[in-house]
Amino acid sequence: MQAHHSQRSEAHARLRVDGDRLWNSLMQLAQIGATDKGGVCRLALTELDRLARDRFVGWAKEIGCTVRVDAIGNIFARRAGLRDDLPPVMTGSHIDTQPTGGKFDGNYGVLAGLEVLRTLSDANVTTLAPLEVAVWTNEEGSRFVPVMMGSGVFAGAFTLEHALAQCDRDGISVRDALAAIGYVGETREPHAVAAYFEAHIEQGPVLEAHDKTIGIVQGALGQRWYDVTVQGMEAHAGPTPMALRRDALLVAADLIHAVNRIALDYAPHGRGTVGWVDVHPNSRNVIPGRVKLSVDLRAADDASLTAMDGALREACEAAGKQPGIEVVIEQVVYFPPQPFAAELVAAVKEGADMLGLSSMDAISGAGHDAVYLARVAPAAMIFVPCKDGISHNEIEDARADHLEAGCNVLLHAMLKAAQSVQAAPVPEGSSV
Repeated sequence: MQAHHSQRSEAHARLRVDGDRLWNSLMQLAQIGATDKGGVCRLALTELDRLARDRFVGWAKEIGCTVRVDAIGNIFARRAGLRDDLPPVMTGSHIDTQPTGGKFDGNYGVLAGLEVLRTLSDANVTTLAPLEVAVWTNEEGSRFVPVMMGSGVFAGAFTLEHALAQCDRDGISVRDALAAIGYVGETREPHAVAAYFEAHIEQGPVLEAHDKTIGIVQGALGQRWYDVTVQGMEAHAGPTPMALRRDALLVAADLIHAVNRIALDYAPHGRGTVGWVDVHPNSRNVIPGRVKLSVDLRAADDASLTAMDGALREACEAAGKQPGIEVVIEQVVYFPPQPFAAELVAAVKEGADMLGLSSMDAISGAGHDAVYLARVAPAAMIFVPCKDGISHNEIEDARADHLEAGCNVLLHAMLKAAQSVQAAPVPEGSSV
């Protein structure tokens, strides 16, 4: 029996995914919503999203998977295990895109998971625990807010009813959009997950800059988002002397510099961004009387993020002490830093080493479905490089050999996890 197990383990170690099939599947999916610049526009719960969902479901059923859809529209393609009563080892991501999105963001994670199941089917390998590939609803948040909606409902970050009630700019609710595309699934408690892996393009330039193929993701940065309003007074640009101005934009510019300085003070993982500014009255010859701006702070640990929050509030308080100036700051989003499970991170590293792939530790600066899954199950991510670190852009690109390499790491990490699954509790949270 021990010799048989050893032979089986050696055979599993030799398994490799079909990189050409993975690439071809990505290119086929990219045709649904293809843009003239080579990207993809496939917003959540649109007719194009339905076509992409149908394509995935068809592919999953071709290899004998059972497919279930929950009440927020998440899709779970399941490949049975020898012990189908055990909680599944899951992978997945999303197939909705930004309005000017690329072929790989999210889509790679879904189709890498499908390729793992196809590879095991070709090799006639049955794992101890079942395997699942999840397609999470509305990860991007381009059409509906909040972002990472499907995985957030699954993990109990917000309720099903709250998500279903959200509307797009045309007043169409998530509830109605799901019904329109035929993806209203069954309502029941979220099922237990033994382990969750997510393969993803890095969406940044670090792996490429270091010439590494695999990013061993340690966790995701915590995030705090703010709305800041600077109130001064409009005045004529000509007659008003410089010393007597209450220029809201000048104060806002100092705050923008402060955001940048705060992030640099918490290198290497500190991030600070002002991505949106609204100037009133926005007239060429009027001194700005009011400026609204967004602030996005990120850090790898909560102590740093809290300190950055304090530094931002101090800067706003100091700015508001200037004559005739008022500064109001409101926090609108808080995601705590999310470390990933040490044993799954180790499995990713072990897979990369076994396959002879160059790797380095990485941190996720963006939010991903894995961040919510990590609240209810052990989770980890696998990064591969993307060209010039560009994502959320139609020119987003990745090398086929890198995508294949990441998928092979995913295969072996899932195989390892699926052979060691024990019974796990069902996560608490909203019914989906």
